[in-house]
Amino acid sequence: MSDQVMAQKAKAPNDLESLWLPFTPNRHFKRDPRLVARAKDMHYFKPDGTAVLDGTAGLWCANAGHCRDHIVKAIQTQAAELDFAPSFQFSHPKAFEVASQLVAMTPKGLDYAFFCNSGSEAADTALKIAIAYHRANGEASRTRLIGRERGYHGVGFGGISVGGMSPNRKFYGSLLPGVDHLPHTYNREQQAFTKGEPEWGAHLADELQRLVDLHDASTIAAVIVEPMAGSTGALPPPKGYLQRLRELCDKHGILLIFDEVITGFGRLGYATAAERFGVTPDIMTFAKGVTSAAVPMGGAMVGKHVYDAFQSGPDHMIDLFHGYTYSCHPLAMAAALATFEVYREEGLFERARANEAKFADAAMQLKGHPLILDIRTIGMVAAFDLAPIEGLPGKRGYDVMCNAFHEQNLMARVSGDTIAFSPPLIIEEAQMGELFERFAKAVESTA
Repeated sequence: MSDQVMAQKAKAPNDLESLWLPFTPNRHFKRDPRLVARAKDMHYFKPDGTAVLDGTAGLWCANAGHCRDHIVKAIQTQAAELDFAPSFQFSHPKAFEVASQLVAMTPKGLDYAFFCNSGSEAADTALKIAIAYHRANGEASRTRLIGRERGYHGVGFGGISVGGMSPNRKFYGSLLPGVDHLPHTYNREQQAFTKGEPEWGAHLADELQRLVDLHDASTIAAVIVEPMAGSTGALPPPKGYLQRLRELCDKHGILLIFDEVITGFGRLGYATAAERFGVTPDIMTFAKGVTSAAVPMGGAMVGKHVYDAFQSGPDHMIDLFHGYTYSCHPLAMAAALATFEVYREEGLFERARANEAKFADAAMQLKGHPLILDIRTIGMVAAFDLAPIEGLPGKRGYDVMCNAFHEQNLMARVSGDTIAFSPPLIIEEAQMGELFERFAKAVESTA
């Protein structure tokens, strides 16, 4: 590249051509971009200053809202005090403080935290720990991993192997060997327009017994599920389903992993979905809301029985050969501590729980719209299945998302022909009505 061309590009930092966006139809985006320049509380702001109501908490993650002063200040202070500390063989005090607070925040029995930088890394971390746990216990034959259809566990090779969303898998070959899948839990005929957990579907957990019969329990390391399947379009668990999975895992010595990257930190009205549903997994992944998205961070909470399995051998030997350069990053730890304070001081988990019925009622006002085939709500989540355009699956959903941003100044999350909303937990009741009114106008634009 010539010096002249390089100089021209340097003068054009907003040239859209050089960036390859993830999970985005890039050609269309660059013709008709959706750009935000700043954010505060419940809103993003376009480069021209137009406010955009954030219906998605960014990407299921800004649970406390955007650019909260307390969190921003904590990050700024930390950057000036300690910008980085290695987490291999060394650490820093705030990492232990965050771990202790997470142990207090999560269900009894999840006694240790392992830190990484994203939900994808958290999923791969949990899977690796599960396989290594059985090996440490003298059951090295337990290597099989069981996920679920329509599940999403990030984009690492482990996560897409146990995940069950076909577009995320089909381009990448055979993936990890020794993986099987439970059926998804959604049945529109039985569950349409349900608030909270559907009555139908608990029996689908018994498919785990079928997989045990097929493969034998001695080969199975872990089952990983999202308590509420999020990215696929918000599928709440049927009543009794998670409890049945726990029973079967206990019966057969299989570790149960909850992927709480989306459901953690107030999204379902509690610190964790495990608390809401009264089911404690052996390993729980988290990310997103742990810092209200201000700094990338993720991790896995593990039970004492899991941690203790690695605590043998000479004291000088590494017990888990796994980790990331930015595990326990000081800025992430500072952001997490400040975010926890905001959650506590403003009672945001309790606020989400109190607002759940209002949010569900506001969403269900759109029941009966000819282009809306189903509405599902749980916690501060609502998902709408739209009637597809014949011969163009996903087109209506994409058009609604684009119109919502450009014409209605609303940020919505699209997955195929499903639109999902998961606003910051600070949303006011009037803003709930505003959100769904704007969404209805966006849907009408595709009629």
